[in-house]
Amino acid sequence: QVQLVESGGGLVQAGGSLRLSCAASGRTFSSYTVGWFRQAPGKEREFVAVSNWRGANILYSDSVKGRFTISRDNAKNTVYLQMNSLKPEDTAVYYCAASPYSGSSIYTHAYGYWGQGTQVTVSS
Repeated sequence: QVQLVESGGGLVQAGGSLRLSCAASGRTFSSYTVGWFRQAPGKEREFVAVSNWRGANILYSDSVKGRFTISRDNAKNTVYLQMNSLKPEDTAVYYCAASPYSGSSIYTHAYGYWGQGTQVTVSS
């Protein structure tokens, strides 16, 4: 079993930065693929970024490519999402998710473990 807890969300002005953290429990977490997703009010949950257990096979959605960076510290059982040049359209609840499979999937159904989410609000 893996339990995930996100933190680092908040209110920031457009152009600002935030770093989200996803802390995991479970001794096998270092072998899991971890993805970040987000969900804005009235919209479906969408893919943001993913990294496999080695920090490789990294993918980003087109909307965040060049602005967001996913990284992980397996020694700390933590995955990060550095978000720069934030835009109002980045406003959403951000979720991390984990999968024991090695593929870097962009689909929510590929992930069996989810955190509770952290709110990110970007003001214009």
